[in-house]
Amino acid sequence: MRQEMAQREEAELRRSHQKPRSPEGWGLLLVLWYLAFYKPIITEAHLRRKNIEFIFIRFSAWQYAGCDKLWAGLVTTLCDSIRHHFGALPLSVYHVMGTRPRFASGFSQKEWVLKTGTCLKLWGMLFVLSAGLSILLVALLVPGIKDHHALKVVGSAVTSLSGSGLALGAFSILKNLLISEKQKIERLTNSEKFTSQLGFMSKVRNEVEVLVDYLSFMEIFERRRLRVVLEITSLDICYPEKVAGVLNAMNTLLSEANTPFIFILAVDPSVIVPCLEQTGCMKGLADNGYLYLNRTVTLPFSIPEMGARSRLRFLEAAIQTREDLMYRIITGNVERRRAKCRGAPAVPSRREADAEAVRCIHEAFRCLHDSADPLARYLPTSGAHVRRIVNTIPVTLRLLLHRAGTPGTPSPRAAAAWVVLADQWPCRLSWALQCLEDAWQSRPSPDFGARSLWSIFQETVGELSSLRQPLHNVLSLDGDPELFQTFLASDFPFTARDARAFLGVTVNLDHSIRHKMGLLRGVNRLQKATATPVSRSVQCPHPE
Repeated sequence: MRQEMAQREEAELRRSHQKPRSPEGWGLLLVLWYLAFYKPIITEAHLRRKNIEFIFIRFSAWQYAGCDKLWAGLVTTLCDSIRHHFGALPLSVYHVMGTRPRFASGFSQKEWVLKTGTCLKLWGMLFVLSAGLSILLVALLVPGIKDHHALKVVGSAVTSLSGSGLALGAFSILKNLLISEKQKIERLTNSEKFTSQLGFMSKVRNEVEVLVDYLSFMEIFERRRLRVVLEITSLDICYPEKVAGVLNAMNTLLSEANTPFIFILAVDPSVIVPCLEQTGCMKGLADNGYLYLNRTVTLPFSIPEMGARSRLRFLEAAIQTREDLMYRIITGNVERRRAKCRGAPAVPSRREADAEAVRCIHEAFRCLHDSADPLARYLPTSGAHVRRIVNTIPVTLRLLLHRAGTPGTPSPRAAAAWVVLADQWPCRLSWALQCLEDAWQSRPSPDFGARSLWSIFQETVGELSSLRQPLHNVLSLDGDPELFQTFLASDFPFTARDARAFLGVTVNLDHSIRHKMGLLRGVNRLQKATATPVSRSVQCPHPE
């Protein structure tokens, strides 16, 4: 994301020749000036800007696990991080004098419009204040007028009234400067009437809306898009009620159409799903936590198991953290310098790799759009599932190109079909992959890779039917079974070799489902193996 940010910044600078601004140094005075006297306008030129800045925020749910409301910790972390990123003073001034950005009328390119009403009020108050001070000074200093108490009273009253307006504005800014949004929300949550306090969520929502409007203001000032990336970790070690509260807070923050938030939810679904099913948030979803996650997550990325090389690299990285083995880092750096001096073989540049990835992504999307292609008729009718497929195909293709050195790299059309298969029939595909893995471990014959995935599934469908009760929630995720047969048997007859090639890059399939199936298969076989000798002993008892 940081590389993408730097590339977009360079491209936008070449296109518009406008450098981005920052609310630091002289930029702080400039942003305060705009906050006080100008209204931001969203113009066509601003909407065309492609440069972006990601504001990364880490939220460890375990740190707030002791709170009554874990989602309140998420909101306070968000507010506090944005306050620290931009500074407390601009946000405090925005609370008092800021204006929500509005869209330009017509094709106007003016991004800032003077606040005529604010300027007139300020000049009027300054004029009245200066007039009151003049009257008061004349009443106090000019001989012959000192004895007129009425003039003194009028001057004092005018000065006090005009000065109190300015003092009230300064006091409001100072109050927001000293009392942050985090402290406001914490004060609400610590209230004794918290459980019965009416309008609590409305107050929290208002604080978040102010932050969203403030980010829109800063986008126009900094001349770039702003996105707040919240990384949520350690949620799978919290209580079920806390898990549901955080996910509800995420959905609340993402409910707006143009929200600037991106959530990265790093959790173990095999732990999160039972937590959700134990709470009351599953009403209307057939008590199925997988359905809830599918409606919440727009880009699933299930990390596959480590390969042999990844395990070795992880082991080497773990060894290098040992203080007694730190010399390995030094020797590794020396070897890299020597290799650089000798000259390493040329590798494709990042730009060439990106161009190839874009070509493959466009080819995959053309297959989805082509009504004559059989793949088009397997697209889901749900908009959320379509977005998941569109978001996952580029990731899958880039991972395939990263592994392009391996023989038999699948085509973009095959990759798109595999993504659709994993999205539409996650349970049946996971079962076929688990059976394939078990068969490969027990019968590693050379010709086994040419077997079709449908034949492997067909052989074990009876066993899947016997396990339908423990797999009820997962089976309900699948689409039409007849379409699944048509997909694998005729339109896209993937082989066992194709499945193994795709398994390492399948990010939109929850691998915990497959692991659960493997455990159930093992338990089922163990029960059958232990039941067989018992039945024989009953049928053929030993004679006395």
